[in-house]
Amino acid sequence: MTEAIHAAETILRAACGDRVRTAFALAPLTTFRIGGPAALFLEPGSEDDLAAASAAIRATDVPHVVIGKGSNILVSDEGFPGLVLRLGRGFRWAARDGSRLTAGAAMPLPALAGIALHHGLSGLEFGVAIPGTVGGAVRMNAGAHDGEMARVVDRVDVYRLAEGRSEAIAGEAAGFAYRRSALPADAVVVGTVVALEPDRTEAIRSRMDEARAWRRRTQPIAEPNCGSVFTNPPGDHAARLIDAAGGKGLRVGGARVSAKHANFIVAEPGATAADVLALIEAVQGLVERASGVRVEPEVRLVGRFDRVHR
Repeated sequence: MTEAIHAAETILRAACGDRVRTAFALAPLTTFRIGGPAALFLEPGSEDDLAAASAAIRATDVPHVVIGKGSNILVSDEGFPGLVLRLGRGFRWAARDGSRLTAGAAMPLPALAGIALHHGLSGLEFGVAIPGTVGGAVRMNAGAHDGEMARVVDRVDVYRLAEGRSEAIAGEAAGFAYRRSALPADAVVVGTVVALEPDRTEAIRSRMDEARAWRRRTQPIAEPNCGSVFTNPPGDHAARLIDAAGGKGLRVGGARVSAKHANFIVAEPGATAADVLALIEAVQGLVERASGVRVEPEVRLVGRFDRVHR
């Protein structure tokens, strides 16, 4: 693996120079604020940078992962033994064409919702309560307040790392489902087009204010967390099941189930990724014993983890 990392670094440096980083701390890039470093790290600012990353990956088979604002990931305490990509400023932009907005994947979803408000376009109000990027939101079909990306995405622009080429995918072909999409595994979302509806600015702002107030009232936004930990099972809510099983306040090491929202885990000072994973598995066991329902995590694990339970 070390040979692959060194070979990938050589290829990347030939194209991107000292923008390629080694042993790069990932914890500050995640909302949990925990986890180890990336062996290699690059913020691609253009399609040329993605082409260089593709060349390195295809030539060396180095492990790789793409992250956004880090709001739905748990990075291993050992870090990631490969290449981590996070789209840079060149992918943070937005443009309007009538009732459609086109945006780069690094654009924060709340910021895009704000642009929609400015132009009197409705459909993205739910996005102000989701602290992620447009790319991450598309990839996982993020949603809240009865809204989700699947309802507004008209086109997804991706870069295929395994093939070294760009591709445009129609929204209806993206395979959107609850908290997931069927986009190819090697497809880096680089942009999207959303189709919105004109509405009164006052009405849009009111819905956005309500979403913000709901988030402040119900979520532990002042403490490090990754957002919702578990997907909701059909016809129920993970938070209700965890609360009913007595899971609020449950802790492992420095990781604790929030007393404010049972589907949130907060990382206290000194918490490790291993603590968080052990708590996730403890909550799964607690809920399954109490209700017979197995809640499934939506948080993505990055790096190597030793599973606590089998």
